[in-house]
Formats: sequence, structure tokens, C-alpha cells
Amino acid sequence: MSKSISLDPGGLPSTMKAAVMTAPGKIDIHELPLPVIAEDEVLIQVMAVGICGSDLHYYQHGRIGRYVVEKPIVLGHECAGIIAAVGASVASLNVGDRVAVEPGKTCGRCRACKEGRYNLCPDVQFLATPPVDGAFAQYIAVRADLAFPIPDRLSFEEAALVEPFSVGIHAALRSGLQPGDTVAIMGMGPVGLMAVAAAKAFGAGRIIVSDLEPVRLQAALLLGADHAINVKEQDPAAVVRELTDGYGADIAWETAGSPQALQSALHALRRGGKLAIVGLPAQDEIPLNVPVIADNEIDIYGIFRYANTYSRGISFMTSGGFDAGALITDRYPLARTQEALERAIHNKSGSLKVVVYPNG
Repeated sequence: MSKSISLDPGGLPSTMKAAVMTAPGKIDIHELPLPVIAEDEVLIQVMAVGICGSDLHYYQHGRIGRYVVEKPIVLGHECAGIIAAVGASVASLNVGDRVAVEPGKTCGRCRACKEGRYNLCPDVQFLATPPVDGAFAQYIAVRADLAFPIPDRLSFEEAALVEPFSVGIHAALRSGLQPGDTVAIMGMGPVGLMAVAAAKAFGAGRIIVSDLEPVRLQAALLLGADHAINVKEQDPAAVVRELTDGYGADIAWETAGSPQALQSALHALRRGGKLAIVGLPAQDEIPLNVPVIADNEIDIYGIFRYANTYSRGISFMTSGGFDAGALITDRYPLARTQEALERAIHNKSGSLKVVVYPNG
């Protein structure tokens, strides 16, 4: 790898601070060498990082499925920042550019990449997925094509939310959401809330959401949902059918990783409806009513991250159709990253999106 070419007249430091998970449930602040960039990479001064459910899972359990934390790791992948240096062959970006970061570097050569479904690349290197370090650090190095310029009117926090927003965009594209469709979304965590914004951006005629927490249901309504169902009080599938004159939703997205929510999503659909599975449950196998799926010709789509969504996500977010910044409820400096993670775990009734500021 070639050394970076810094265009910053003030120069760059030789070291940086990073929040390192040294063991599950334990975050320490370490002084690390500044990343060295290749000729096709840029160095990004990280300004905002959103905490994601996968960060919490690694922090609590040290693994997600086949991805196991075997050595100290830096978590965080929803991020945005400022270009601090550019590699020798990078012509599209300049020092000082404000960017959102797509966190997955793929090979570009495999069948999935060639087909445009690079999210399925078997050799992807994704920030904060073991063994790749993430963005709870003052600087990260990324391939230049994964850094997307953002306009000045988009805050770094909002730009970081383009990552979970992309999941909703991908779900809309995969499930073929058409203007006027009725969409049911089960689970109003950060991904579910951004899925509401995505459904709205794609022209959904009616958006019906469900969750356990009133604060999340209220946020969903602010983002454009038409009806909010508290699952402690009502059966979501029954309410969806009531609201659609017994017909059912055209499309249902399960975003909570909950077996109960997945069952509700399936039974909320009309005949010929479409089910997108976004959330990942703790267990590998969940029973589903196969006769219902077959008899009603339900199409089922698995959703894994996203592909080719970032430019569209930035355009949607800057269009003024919704206020993504309203989702940010908690803010922490890098030195308090462990506290931020604990807040996201234990304050689900009050916190929507927790953000860490590595250089704030």
C-alpha cells in the first residue's frame, strides 16, 4: 500500500484515538496509528457515527451468526465525515469534501458484483464486521468510490443515517413497492423508522406500522406513517385487515427480527402480497404457515444490507420530505462510547438513534 498524499497544509497527526472493544461488554479508548491509505483510497476524519443493532449485538454477545469477534475490534459502521487526505489516483474527491460513507468494500469481480448485487459478494469487507475495524475512531481509510459527497444542508448525523435508510430503499426495490401501495412495517427500531421514510419516498399510499414502544410509534407518524399500532394493545395483522376493509396490505416488511412480528407481517398481507424479511432473529429457524404462503401466492424476499442505494438515499434525504435529524435522541463523545452503547441497549423506551462523535 502506498502512503497517503495529504493536501492539508496543516498536516495530519501520526496517531488517533479509537474506541476498541477488547471483550464483549468492554470498550477502552486506545491510541492507534493513523490509517495508511492506498492510492485509490481516501482518509476520512469521522464526524458522526450512528449506533446500529449489529454494534449492540457484537458488544453484548461477541458474534452475529457466523461472524465472531476473535480479537479486539472497533465497532461502528453508520458514518460520515470530512476528507482529510486523498490517494494518488483519486481525482473525484478533494480534501475538505463532506461525505457519507458506504461501509462495505466488495471485490468487484465475482458473479454477484458483476450482476450489480454486490451486497452478496462473498469477499466483502464491511466496517465493524469481524475482523474489519469500524468507525468509532477519529479517522478511517475507505476506497474513494465508497465516499459520497453530501450537500452543506445535510448534517453529518443525517448523512450517517443514509446507511440504515439504504436498507429501507433496498427493501422497497426488492419487494417492488409501487406508488399507492399499502405497506405494513413491523418493528420501529432505527431501521424500521428509516424504512417508513423509504416507503414514503417511493410513494406508498398508506403506511401502517407496529411496535411495543410509544416513542417509536410517535416517531413513525412524524416520518410519514398513517397508522401506528401498539402490539401490547392490538393484534397488528387484525388491525391491518380492518384498515384495508379485510383485504390486507400489498407489502409487509418485518424489521424487528422478532418471530411474532414476522408472523404478523405474513398474516397482514393480501392474497398475492409481498413479504420482505429485513430483521434477523436470534434463532435460525422460525415456523411459518406454508399453506398460507402457497395458497395466497405470497412472494418472500430476503433483505441483506443494500446495493446501489447511496446516491438515491442522499437525494431523498436532501429533498426535505422528512426530518431524519429528529430521530437523533442521544449524543456522546468518543470517550463515552461504552456509555452510548449501554444507553442504546437499556433505554429503548426513550432513545431512538444514539450518535457518537469521534472528533466532537
